[in-house]
Amino acid sequence: MKNSQRVKTHIPGFDELVQGGFPQSSNILLSGSAGTGKTIFSLQYLYNGAVLEKEAGIYFTFEERGAALREQAQQFGWDLEKLEKKKLLRIIPIGVEELSKSTLMDIIEIVRDTKSKRVVIDSITTLAYLSPMGFEETSPTLYSVKKFLYKFMALFKEFNGATSIFISQKDEEISNSIAEYLCDGIVTLNFETLGGDCSRSLLVKKMRRTKNDEDLHPLEINDSGVHIRNL
Repeated sequence: MKNSQRVKTHIPGFDELVQGGFPQSSNILLSGSAGTGKTIFSLQYLYNGAVLEKEAGIYFTFEERGAALREQAQQFGWDLEKLEKKKLLRIIPIGVEELSKSTLMDIIEIVRDTKSKRVVIDSITTLAYLSPMGFEETSPTLYSVKKFLYKFMALFKEFNGATSIFISQKDEEISNSIAEYLCDGIVTLNFETLGGDCSRSLLVKKMRRTKNDEDLHPLEINDSGVHIRNL
């Protein structure tokens, strides 16, 4: 396990929880409820890869506009447009009207063609509910949703060599049940409110090809991004 090549996130406090970084070419499920920091964590992963490792990255989003993501990143001093001009980063919004049977392979081909080393899919929860519409069934069943998501995750794992983050809503049973089975790692983000105070935390639930820390760690978001406090 120690000999596995690592992809450093360079997110303060995180890499030491997984023996130096994500195992190379792994697929990571990043699960959490709204406001836990999933988008920030993912943008920081891509930004750090581009700036510190010179690794190209892509953010595919079914939920956010590209401009909104760039604006959010700017709050932390991350100039995504500069990286886009250098072809170290791409943000690709995919609207509902653009989804088709070829969407799965289109995404994989884009990753291949750009030789991207880091990929974020935001989110598989949205994709699970939107993509089967109008494909094989006019009224998608639970089975068809699961079948589509399984196909997407399996194809991505088989044909793509990037180290990827799949964002998911924490309490979404359909997408998480498939993703947890197919993903190499699971990182969960939590948000709690106690007596008017808010707290966030992070747990590495599993990580194949490495030994992972199993403790719950406080997560903070400040003006430079996500920070994980080690106990």
